[in-house]
This record gives sequence, structure tokens and C-alpha cells, in this order.
Amino acid sequence: MDVRLPGGPRGHGGGLLRHPPGLPPQRLALTPGPGAVRPRPGGGTAARAALAGGRVRLEPLDPRHHDGLCEAVRDGNLWELAVTLVPHPDDVRGFMADAVAAREAGTDRAYATVDLATGRIAGSTRLMRIDTAHRRLEIGWTFLGRTWQRTGVNAEAELLMLAHAFEELGMNRVELLTDVRNAASRAAIARLGATREGVVRRHMVMRDGHVRDTVIFSLTRPEWPEAKRALCERLAARRAV
Repeated sequence: MDVRLPGGPRGHGGGLLRHPPGLPPQRLALTPGPGAVRPRPGGGTAARAALAGGRVRLEPLDPRHHDGLCEAVRDGNLWELAVTLVPHPDDVRGFMADAVAAREAGTDRAYATVDLATGRIAGSTRLMRIDTAHRRLEIGWTFLGRTWQRTGVNAEAELLMLAHAFEELGMNRVELLTDVRNAASRAAIARLGATREGVVRRHMVMRDGHVRDTVIFSLTRPEWPEAKRALCERLAARRAV
């Protein structure tokens, strides 16, 4: 089963829609290929499906990604950034074990972000706090090695996850949270078309003891078609340069 990006879902509205002019067709491949069941929130076969675009593939995180993920984390010493919670290379194995446990529990789907041009792991991201009753989830635990920052890799990964959330999992709402001090992250989320809803004060204790305020953004199902169109156009413009 697959979904052509951009365009529309198969099974929601029927057919594969025509992609916007100038943007090469991409495929969001839901491996493991022929015979795979339709994705559903929670664990199971669909939770182990990869999401593939033109530049990146999001592979369900598992032990084979360990070394590549450590290399990505070391690219820029990401764990030293005070406004994020990126694991130290020594802690990546535990980070991955927690991610697998959350996937098996049906609450999260963690991915390794793979650069298709090189085959290298650029970082990680996650669909998390999946609430099937209220059809909402959060995108978080997103980080990229310095080599892939500001390259469009993150934007395509977000496109893949948002399309999967709204078009395949049937979500009504997707949330994105970030440290109020993280101006780059706030700007990146806003460029996705998400709406800033407010600030949760004294929300989290960071590794250095700082009690952070968290900015909440969201995208809703009615907003998704326009946000998708704009995001696809932005990615197409980047490719044309």
C-alpha cells in the first residue's frame, strides 16, 4: 500500500490525486510491501512500516540504526544544546529501547531519518502520544545532525509524518511542542503552517535543571490541505534551485 505525495490518500476520498505542477511525484511507501495491512494507530504491522519520500526515508527505529544514530548525534554534539533533549551517544541504546517499548505499547512510532542520497542516518523523529479515541497525536523527539540542518530534510520528514497522520491514521489534530527559547525550532514549526496556540509555563525540567516554558503549535484536519500545498511548493522550490 502506498500514497503518492503530494496528492492525496488512497482510501480517503478515492484515487491518487494529481500532484502540483513542478513537484516530482513522491511515494510514501508503507513497507513491508505487498500484503501489508492498512496502517492503524497503535502497534502491530503498520507501526513497523517505513515512510519514504524523494529525499528521505523514515524507518521504524530498531537496533540496526544504533551506530548511524550515534554518528548523527555526534555531528554537532547535539546533546549539548540546552534547548533540546537529544540523547548523548552513550545513552542512544536506552533511547532506542524506550522507543521500541512505546511502539509496542501503541503510543509512539519512532523513526530513523535516512538520507536517501547517501544512505546515512541524519537523525530521528517520532509520532508520539497517539490518542486513538480523540484522534490526536504529537510530533516530537525530532533532531538532525548538523550536516542535514537547513537542507529541507526535516521539512520533507514532517510532510511525510503529517500526511501519514491525517491521511492514513485519520487524525483530527497534530501537536508540535518546543522550548520557548528555541527560536529556530519555533520558526521551523511555523513554516509548516502550524498555529501557535500558547505557552505552557514551567512545563518541563531540562537536563541542566532549567524549568522550561513550552510553546504549543498545532495543525488540524481542516487546515491540512492548504498546509500540505504550501509545504509541497516550498520543497519544490528548494529542489529547483
